[in-house]
Amino acid sequence: MAQKFDKLFRKMSPEAQKRVEERVDQEYQALALAELREAQDLTQVQLAEKLGIDQGAVSKIERRTDMYLSTLRNVIQAMGGQLELTARFPTGRIQVLTFRGKDRSGKKNGKRRGSRTIR
Repeated sequence: MAQKFDKLFRKMSPEAQKRVEERVDQEYQALALAELREAQDLTQVQLAEKLGIDQGAVSKIERRTDMYLSTLRNVIQAMGGQLELTARFPTGRIQVLTFRGKDRSGKKNGKRRGSRTIR
């Protein structure tokens, strides 16, 4: 008989639990848009409603291999996130742009430049 993962997880040592959680975090960071949407417990229909488009358009967006950053920003924001663009160099990472959406009044906040964080 199969056991629920939660039950098995609780039986693991704290070190094993930490390794599992780290692996989940790594996998979560590498999700495709469709997987990211599913991880946010959203259907294509729900996301389409938030974006003001139809479900078929969401399907097309999720299958694209190339898109405008503004499209990606809108999708991420509709999921409740914020899109950030980071460049990686041998000397570190630099946050190039932070894309911001509309404020509550409906006006665009614009793009914030110069947010350079080296990690």
